[in-house]
Amino acid sequence: MFRSLIEALKAPVRRHWPRLRLRTILLATLMFVAALPGIGALFLRVYENTLVRQTEAELIAQGTALAAVASAEWPSSVGPELVREPHRTSSGIAGGPLSTIDLGTRPLPERPEPVALPGSAAPDALAAAGRLAPLVNATGDATLASILLLAPDGRILIGRNTGKSLAGLAELAAAAGGRPETVLRRRGDYHPEYAFEWLSRASGLRIHHARPVLVNGKVVAVLLLSRSPRALFRGLYEDRGKILFGIGAIFATLVVLSGLLSRGIARPIEMLSQATRDVARGGGIVPDVPRTAAIEIQALYADFATMAGAIDRRSRYLRDFAHAVSHEFKTPLAGIRGVIEILEDHHAEMNETDRRRFLANAGADADRLAQLVTRLLELARADMAEAETGASADIALALHRIADAWADRGLVVTIDLPDALPGAALPGPMLEAIVGSLVENSRQAGADRVRIAATETGSEILLAVADNGPGIPDADRARIFEPFFTSRRAAGGTGLGLPIARSLLASHGGTIALAAAERGTRFEIRVPAA
Repeated sequence: MFRSLIEALKAPVRRHWPRLRLRTILLATLMFVAALPGIGALFLRVYENTLVRQTEAELIAQGTALAAVASAEWPSSVGPELVREPHRTSSGIAGGPLSTIDLGTRPLPERPEPVALPGSAAPDALAAAGRLAPLVNATGDATLASILLLAPDGRILIGRNTGKSLAGLAELAAAAGGRPETVLRRRGDYHPEYAFEWLSRASGLRIHHARPVLVNGKVVAVLLLSRSPRALFRGLYEDRGKILFGIGAIFATLVVLSGLLSRGIARPIEMLSQATRDVARGGGIVPDVPRTAAIEIQALYADFATMAGAIDRRSRYLRDFAHAVSHEFKTPLAGIRGVIEILEDHHAEMNETDRRRFLANAGADADRLAQLVTRLLELARADMAEAETGASADIALALHRIADAWADRGLVVTIDLPDALPGAALPGPMLEAIVGSLVENSRQAGADRVRIAATETGSEILLAVADNGPGIPDADRARIFEPFFTSRRAAGGTGLGLPIARSLLASHGGTIALAAAERGTRFEIRVPAA
């Protein structure tokens, strides 16, 4: 069921999938990969998170400086303990990480309005507030941050709503306990200012940082700083130079990479495609392998050249073979047709002897056609033969069978074999048929002695079949492996024995060649050792 559902979803995609060039796919892939960091920075809040943490760091720095000044200026303080940033470690800060907020965390509700609180603050706190107010207000005006100085119980000493209390805030409670705290809170007065502000999650948030003021190890006040983080698109605009430079550098790199991929993949494939069409039309040549092509493409060119050469050789072979078959069949067919025409025209005038003579000639031509058809079928089977896995022929047994078969037929076959000879990697009957065909050719050529010798040469076995016959004329030596070439046509030769032997050997990795000999004819057969 799950597979059928997937196939149902794939079907419309296949129907509407556009036809794209390889260059387009490569360029689109590179552009998509290059855009992934920007997409991640925007939609995974990476860049915006950096802006928020930068704002937090600024608030921490301001709070640290103001807390140190407040500690030094606090009345009745003897040898105040200045507030310093905790010691940083490789993993952040002792007692907590360097940044304590993240846009992935759920923000707190908007900071509540301060409430009235009876009574008044301690005299030393009021005196310190009077001295610190100009500094705190000037710092807030310069940094655009809201800065409040609060007593440990939450009463506001400096800032709006002086005298009222913000007790109950989580960050205030942490700072009153001596630990700085930063939180994210929602903005109640937030209203979008531009169209795409919905992309920014930090637009409706505000950063609140509470820092204790310590005097002789005691928390005497709390600084509460708050500020909206830098807007996402404002940050992008302020960093537009760097961003545009990065986009330009990435685009230039993509253009260079696209060019390299085009020269290494797309253009060589297009050239090979054109060469394929030319070869299919019966012409054209295989282009040279481009030096800039990938290694796999270069291997594809080499394989294509091999295939094109094989197709060309096979085409020439089929063309020549068809011509030879037509020629070979034409002669006996013409003879049979002639006999039929003579018998039709002069049957009544002929005596019985002439009629029998003409019918005998037609029968001989028919026998030759039957023999040609049989040998052609054998050649076709030899051309289509496949190597038998694990085949092994006992060479000594096969050669002794041949020698025994010719012992009573007036032909002396001698065998010269080494003591230890491995088997040949082809079936025994095939080896016996190939060597027996060569021996038969020697007898028909007039030889009365044939010598067969075998030697092991590396991973091959060399079989030499030599006779004492008249030999093959020099003019015919280059054509003896051509189909239908024979010097014994009148004696019924078809000229297919040697081509069949060569095809059978080739199917098992072997070869046959005519070798030089001082007298007679010598063939050398090479077959892989089993």
